[in-house]
Amino acid sequence: MWMDTWHLFQKYLRINLRMPLWSLFGLVQPLLWLFIFGALFSSFARLPGFPTPSYIDFLLPGVLVMTVLFGSSWSGVSLLREIDSGVVDKMLVSPVSRTAIVLSRVLHSAVQVLVQCLLVLVAGWLYGAQVSASPAHMAGAFALILLLGVGFASLSNGLAMLLQREEPLVVMGNMMTLPLMFFSSALVPAAMMPDWIHWLSRINPIEYAVAGIRALLVPSSNGGELWLDFLVLGAFALLATAWAASAFNRLND
Repeated sequence: MWMDTWHLFQKYLRINLRMPLWSLFGLVQPLLWLFIFGALFSSFARLPGFPTPSYIDFLLPGVLVMTVLFGSSWSGVSLLREIDSGVVDKMLVSPVSRTAIVLSRVLHSAVQVLVQCLLVLVAGWLYGAQVSASPAHMAGAFALILLLGVGFASLSNGLAMLLQREEPLVVMGNMMTLPLMFFSSALVPAAMMPDWIHWLSRINPIEYAVAGIRALLVPSSNGGELWLDFLVLGAFALLATAWAASAFNRLND
């Protein structure tokens, strides 16, 4: 299974290398949010008790998570297109592991958003964000990004198997990503949220990703419980991947 996953992952990676601009299109919306929201809400940092001296420092981890969501939510759409074109049928009559068909797509999507997040991080630094230069902090932040990308790419592939149509999957992706962003501290500190949104953020995996990345990358932030962030995102990625693989196997039995 693991060798099949690796070979299929390399296939999807070669597709990206042949059309690199296509992967960069996913950066447009996060960069717009970074520059526009960073300017629009810059005065927030002057409010008493704001956790960072600059709003762009506070916003950058949220935009990194947004990049993951927008990138990974399309993973299921690509799977549906391969099913419609007959590519998956050809794989199913070969000795390739069925689980590897899903895992390779999930891994490819997660690695792709890692590269996109690196570019967004550089853009935020050029825009004036203060980012920790510690290799350990960088590695921890990108590990959280990887776990979140695996989790949401798996959800997208699992939903693709349930819906089996591209249009409702795109609608479901939008309904899933934007509300989850607003039910987290990606844009505003938890202390400024209404109580009911603060409560919902505690069961939102995005909140743990934003809090963990902010604690690692933003030196002026108040930190957080990193062990809990890794635990929640690790469990989320594992359960979502297992569900996606199970949904694919049931559909193709």
